[in-house]
Order: sequence, then C-alpha cells, then structure tokens
Amino acid sequence: MYTFDSRIRYSEVDKNATLTLESLIDYFQDCSTFQTQDGPATMEYLRERGIAWVLSSWQIEVLRYPKLCEHVTIGTIPYELKGYFGLRNFFMDTKEGERLAMANSVWTLFDFKKNVPSRVTPEIVEAYPIEQRLEMEYADRKIRIPGGEVIKGEEIVVRSNNLDTNNHVNNGQYIRMAIDSLPRRDVTVTSMRAEYKKQARLGDVLIPEIVKVSKNDRMAYTISLKDTQDSPVCIVELVVSQ
Repeated sequence: MYTFDSRIRYSEVDKNATLTLESLIDYFQDCSTFQTQDGPATMEYLRERGIAWVLSSWQIEVLRYPKLCEHVTIGTIPYELKGYFGLRNFFMDTKEGERLAMANSVWTLFDFKKNVPSRVTPEIVEAYPIEQRLEMEYADRKIRIPGGEVIKGEEIVVRSNNLDTNNHVNNGQYIRMAIDSLPRRDVTVTSMRAEYKKQARLGDVLIPEIVKVSKNDRMAYTISLKDTQDSPVCIVELVVSQ
C-alpha cells in the first residue's frame, strides 16, 4: 500500500466547495505516479525503454465528496501484476478514517517502440508490492452501450492542455469531456466507469454520443467519445444521484 496526505484545495472544488470528480481522479493518478517515482521503475526508467503504463479501465465509487480544506489520505494498492497487466485499487479517506471513495483500475504495460504490450520487468515487480485487493463490488471492465435515444454532443477538439507526458489525452480529461457533454451538468456522480479503447492526440476530434437510462433507481448516462471514423476512443458510464 502506498499513501500520501493532502488537503482539499480551492482549485479542486466546484461552486458548492465540494471536490469534483475529475479532481478525485487527479488525486488517484498522482498517488500512482508518486509510487512510481519512488522507484525503481520510475517514469524515466520506463521512458528509456520506450514503455509506459496505459490505463485500460476505471471503476470509481464515491460515498461522499469531501469539502474545501478537509484533510484527506489518498492510497493505492497494487493487487495483481502478471504478464503485461497491472491491477490496482485506490481510495480516499478522511483524517478520521471515513472512506470517501474507492476505485479499481486495469493497466497495460505497452511498448511504444514495437507497438505491442510489454511484459513486466523485475524492477517493475519490485516497485509495486502486491497486497490484498479492497472489498468492493467489482463491475465489468467492458461497458455495454444501452439501447435508447442517442443524443449527439458538440464536437471536441483535443487541445494541448488535454495531454499528459505521453502526448496522449490524459485519462481524467476524458471524464471531464464526458461530463461536459451531458444535457445537465448540475449532477452528482456517485459511480463512474470508463473503458479506454485507444489514444487521442493533439488536434483529434471527438464526438460524444449520449444515452440516458434508469439504473438501480438512479439515472445513468453512457457517453461514447468517438473519433471522426465513428470508432469509440473512450466509453464512460456516469451514475448520478440527481
């Protein structure tokens, strides 16, 4: 397990002074990056070998969004490392130990020089000690597009501020795009899944297709962010409380 402590900042909250979903995702991504940079398989180590971890899927369950200035602990637990796959949990707790959110994620180690998945190295195994996974309801990694009316959102052009250090759209940015494409944006997301199909780069155009259905007495939006060839780049499911 790897953890770090923080405090909810003004730049991370919405109009109600509550942490946003994309800021929560940023905390989780930062946590895994901190663990990576503590070595021995740092980002520099990976870059020298032309490999990088690519996120395949997210599942995030939010019990409560923390408020501005709350003290929180963010943690990650790698629980499986085999072949070219890495599976890890994340969580955010209050200073008093209240569980605020938890997540599951699936990563693929990819060789960008050969354009194929890459097997984990001894240094990577050393960097991520395996522990017991969190107790949570694990959803399917694949997201099915439900039947129903399809609403097309406005085209999104990938800008430089959407990119990460691999020059691909950052994982959290896809979620922001999906939320911004909703007919109503004043919703509270309690559960989120994302399935990443391929990478989008600077200048690419993404077209949201949204389907709204009822799920477990709540409203769910499935947003498929497609490229100009009508191929899904990222599929996001958002279950909302209002």
